[in-house]
Amino acid sequence: MNLFFDIDNWDKDLHLFSYKELNILMDVNSGTVHLIDNLTRKVLENLRCYAGDGDKVIRCLQEFYPTPEIVEVVEELKNLGEAGLLFTKDEPVDPFLNRDTIIKSLCLHVAHDCNLRCRYCFGGTGNFGGARKLMPLAVGQRAIDFLVAHSGTRPTVEVDFFGGEPLMNWQVVKELVFYGEEAAKRVGKTIEFTITTNGMLLDPEKDAFIKEHKILLVLSIDGRPEVNDFMRPMAGGQGSYQRIVPRYQRIISSMDPRDYYVRGTFTHYNLDFAEDVKHLHDLGFTSLSMEPVVAAEGEDYAFQADDLPLIFSEYDRLVDLYLARKGENKPFDFFHFNVDLEGGPCLLKRLTGCGAGFEYLAVTPEGDLYPCHQFVGREAYCLGDVWQGVVDESIGEKFMKAHIYNKESCKNCWARFLCSGGCHANAEASHGSILEPYELGCQLQKKRLECAIYLYCVDKIEQG
Repeated sequence: MNLFFDIDNWDKDLHLFSYKELNILMDVNSGTVHLIDNLTRKVLENLRCYAGDGDKVIRCLQEFYPTPEIVEVVEELKNLGEAGLLFTKDEPVDPFLNRDTIIKSLCLHVAHDCNLRCRYCFGGTGNFGGARKLMPLAVGQRAIDFLVAHSGTRPTVEVDFFGGEPLMNWQVVKELVFYGEEAAKRVGKTIEFTITTNGMLLDPEKDAFIKEHKILLVLSIDGRPEVNDFMRPMAGGQGSYQRIVPRYQRIISSMDPRDYYVRGTFTHYNLDFAEDVKHLHDLGFTSLSMEPVVAAEGEDYAFQADDLPLIFSEYDRLVDLYLARKGENKPFDFFHFNVDLEGGPCLLKRLTGCGAGFEYLAVTPEGDLYPCHQFVGREAYCLGDVWQGVVDESIGEKFMKAHIYNKESCKNCWARFLCSGGCHANAEASHGSILEPYELGCQLQKKRLECAIYLYCVDKIEQG
């Protein structure tokens, strides 16, 4: 057997790491994950040192391990490679070659106003740098018509009611749900709605409507009362925790956990954010997300240079909490630990990510179109409006080309097919370019992915 391995691009094509008690090897291009023992890890480390020369590896390790065992490992690695499960090659493709893009979803900013004054709000506490206003019904209807007309043969389209606080424009939200359902039905499509809300205006009537129309919910809260109220006060300065928690508990009490997410943000002030996840789970919420803040340098709540190791260790604590609660038969779902390593996203999504700017657009109360909700107010990124459609096609083309093969930082990153190049808005905010990923975001994403891969392996071990 030829014992030479072609592994010129080790860091790009393989990811070898240890997490807690497990040695884990991921073949990046196939997405295959292997659990390995200590000898196999040593063999792989030496293969890297000796540029893939298996014979040299065997000679090097003979002093420490029985030769037959080393040979067996080397041959098994070779067999995995021949089976297409290891040492596979990346074959870059143009994700938009001979492909017509379609609009899949819209984020409707039905309210550029808010009844909270969250300190870290990227939307300028709701007004996105402009006047506080609500979306007229006619604008929302035109936006839905635009979505349906530009969705091609896609059977399902999506609308997210966003703000500010969308429930401040509740009557328009209701009318748009009715309108969207009928507009989609007329052309043989279905429409799915999501509402992202701070919960201040939830009441039994809204609860019933949301459930009747199967509207997905994203419920914002940052965790423990003191954490939430420090960062998410009401417009008058009062804390919001005591008002929203009973409303959240009421609405999710008869909902499928797959139909909502309770979403928090952690900052420099709550680096022990696993405690906030624990607190939210103790309140009865089982679909959870806790996002790292993205803040301008100099903000007191922004992460500082020495915060990163603390954040990493907190993700480790979150893994322990996740497993402990699962062992107590009280599991919860954590958004960033949900990584499909078997089916995985389609090739296009793996290369391009969220589709902002060409498949996913945001609509302002005036009807202007932006690449996503986080670009609203950045006038250089206005594509057009819901009456004229996309006028400046160069913006969408710019986002289409911002895929992992056109980002220098992504080309050789082991996580590229799982993170798809990161958030364009964070990249643009930190570097002024959507082609230069936000470095801190990359580091946190890779840490979360290692946690997710570890949990995937633990689950496989438990399944036998």
